[in-house]
Amino acid sequence: MRLPTPSLEPKGVLQLAVLLAAGALSCHGLAAYAQVTLIPNTANANFRSTPDGPFQGVRSNTVTVPLLSERLEILKVGDRGAAEPGDTVTYRLLVKNSGSSTLTGLVVTDTLPRGLRYVENSARAALSTDGGPEVPVNLTSVTTSGQLVNFAYPSIAPKQTLKIVYGALLTPDSVRGSGRNLAVASATNPAGGRVVSNQASHLLRIRPGILSDCGTIIGRVFVDKNYDGEQQPGEPGVPNAVVFMDDGNRITTDANGLFSLPYAVSGYRSGTLDLTSLPGYTLAPNLYRIEANAPSRQVRLAPGGLARMNFAVTPSFREGQQ
Repeated sequence: MRLPTPSLEPKGVLQLAVLLAAGALSCHGLAAYAQVTLIPNTANANFRSTPDGPFQGVRSNTVTVPLLSERLEILKVGDRGAAEPGDTVTYRLLVKNSGSSTLTGLVVTDTLPRGLRYVENSARAALSTDGGPEVPVNLTSVTTSGQLVNFAYPSIAPKQTLKIVYGALLTPDSVRGSGRNLAVASATNPAGGRVVSNQASHLLRIRPGILSDCGTIIGRVFVDKNYDGEQQPGEPGVPNAVVFMDDGNRITTDANGLFSLPYAVSGYRSGTLDLTSLPGYTLAPNLYRIEANAPSRQVRLAPGGLARMNFAVTPSFREGQQ
């Protein structure tokens, strides 16, 4: 039976869509292809030779498009839905040949999320046919490149399913990642073409655990009695002084001139003392560090670390001065 000839006109597009839908199925993102061998396709186009000229039409040659019966399906699952740095997650990849031809040179590429590292020599594989018993097999190779892990296997026959199990370690950097990874399989069909599967994904919720990206900044605004810019015993703190952080946070000192900023984002952080909040005071000169003669301080806050920024002030008029 000869199939009708669709065109790129609106009616022809609908005809082609109906033909494809009649032989194609999809379930949870699994790739599936129509079982029709050839589909003829013809395109029509209308144009003008000049801006005000009459419309002219042109019709392309009829082209037959083969639809291959080979297809790969891939599914990925993990042994848990949430983990924290230091944990090892076990992933399972199921690759099924749902077509009618043996596919060779199978490669499964798994893109791990940021902060997850493949555990060396942890990959194991097994092969089954039509849901039968699993037979352990050896993968051709397992290679890693950054976050990419490639599993290679020689061939997979129709109705066979290759299961790959491996472990991934969560590093401290995993708290910065999304926890989502993607996997795709590809192989070569008997005609030499490449068959590509659907894209499978798995989402792992990352808990910070005992680790944290954030740190704590502490400090004090104090009266510098000996005018050296450094705090010594007996130099009192200044209450209600205001310090502005680089991210807009406004901090007010307590009765002892102390302040703290917990859960501060790590990295280079700066704070500026608002001298208008201290009427009658000015910055005290620092005799040891030039950078401390400015109303701003910069510190390097490590993840989970602690950093200090102190501000020395002195009365605007010393005792005995008019």
